[in-house]
Amino acid sequence: MAKPKVYVTRRIPDAGLDLLRKECEVEVSPHDRPLTRREFLDAIQGRDGVVCLLTDKVDAEAFEAAAGVKGFANFAVGFDNLDVPEATRRRIPLSNTPDVLTDATADMAWALLFAAARRVVESDGVNRSGSWKGWGPLQFIGGDVTGATLGIVGAGRIGAAMAAKSVGFRMKVLYTDARRNEALEKAVGARFVPFEELLAQSDFVSVHVPLMPETRHLFTYDTFRKMKKTAYLVNTARGPVLAEDDLVRALKDGLIAGAGLDVYEREPALAEGLASLPNVVITPHTASATVSSRNGMALKAAANVIAMVKGQKAPDCLNPEVYT
Repeated sequence: MAKPKVYVTRRIPDAGLDLLRKECEVEVSPHDRPLTRREFLDAIQGRDGVVCLLTDKVDAEAFEAAAGVKGFANFAVGFDNLDVPEATRRRIPLSNTPDVLTDATADMAWALLFAAARRVVESDGVNRSGSWKGWGPLQFIGGDVTGATLGIVGAGRIGAAMAAKSVGFRMKVLYTDARRNEALEKAVGARFVPFEELLAQSDFVSVHVPLMPETRHLFTYDTFRKMKKTAYLVNTARGPVLAEDDLVRALKDGLIAGAGLDVYEREPALAEGLASLPNVVITPHTASATVSSRNGMALKAAANVIAMVKGQKAPDCLNPEVYT
């Protein structure tokens, strides 16, 4: 019997590909870049399953192109690139890769927090340039972390992990979310507060919400006005949660002290002027880029698509009602 045909829209770690090849006939995109729309639609034709990325828009047009497909497995925990209602209507299962990148992403949020607060990238650049003339009492003064107030916007898996890691720094934790996280409150003494109160009181604001209509441009110029001028913003969630042009204005105008970003509103492009600001740290969407996280994501994506092509329920199915 012929093996199910699976297409992978960009090379993923071998752990996932090796698992896939045991069960399926696998073709991987030869390009080390996101597929163009036309390439994507052409490549998924005649496939039983597809492993896709956040850069692949999986919508009605894609479902038409991949007629007969038994499922799409997203190589990501986020899934704003997937049209879940349309897939459900067509009874096509979709999946993501939860849990395996929680700590890696929280760790990166902390890395960005420290780098921004202690001006690590800025001072590193001066030192490398050869222009540093020796220690001085007013050089590169940054923000205190120990004992500060950490505001968590979105207290799901990653937001809660970010908060949990604050204990060693004796931080006060505030959080806001659509619902209370009582386990987080018990674990670190976190306090559930309205968004505006969190903005006003936090020394560091770390963003961990999914991208949805309610969170798109949650942070605008007016939002930054409500933060402390000494505060820092960290975003490892989704770029469009911030109005990036407004963030550039806010940083230039001194509304906040700095920012650490791993995601961007119009990836891979940056808002004009962002890259030239000394008070922002910008990493290229690498929060999940650890060996264990990326291998775990690959294995989850492979396991999900294998289940789909076999007609079984995907372990991380986003629309389990398609199986009823």
